[in-house]
Amino acid sequence: MKRTEHALLVEDSADDAELMLAALSNYCDADKVVIAKDGEEALDYLYRRGNHAERPHGNPILILLDIKMPKMDGLEVLRVIKNDPVLQTIPVVMLTSSREERDVTSSYRLGTNGYVVKPLLFGELHAVLQKTAAFWLNVNEPCPDGAD
Repeated sequence: MKRTEHALLVEDSADDAELMLAALSNYCDADKVVIAKDGEEALDYLYRRGNHAERPHGNPILILLDIKMPKMDGLEVLRVIKNDPVLQTIPVVMLTSSREERDVTSSYRLGTNGYVVKPLLFGELHAVLQKTAAFWLNVNEPCPDGAD
């Protein structure tokens, strides 16, 4: 069952973003997934700044966040989100190729709700993304005060 709420995908790789959209399609319409290409754009979206100043009200029910990105990395974005009383209840899942212990530990210490390592093989990546989407977009109950 597809929900009407939207998700925010923060991913600097256009190819990975396309794969993620395909995997999310069973759980969320493509037009309900907003893509930010880096951490700064993600925060602009969340805070309605710059090109996103006129976006509709309502925060995403899920943020899928890459760690290694230009301008502002995912850990910095996560820190901002989890320190903001309005944004901190939005589930954030780190979706990254990094298995580095320091990235995993830092993510959880900063308040991530999940840490998913992107497999290198397409079939495995698609399966992992579908499982992630199935839980966060179909099973998980979003916090009612997540709206803005």
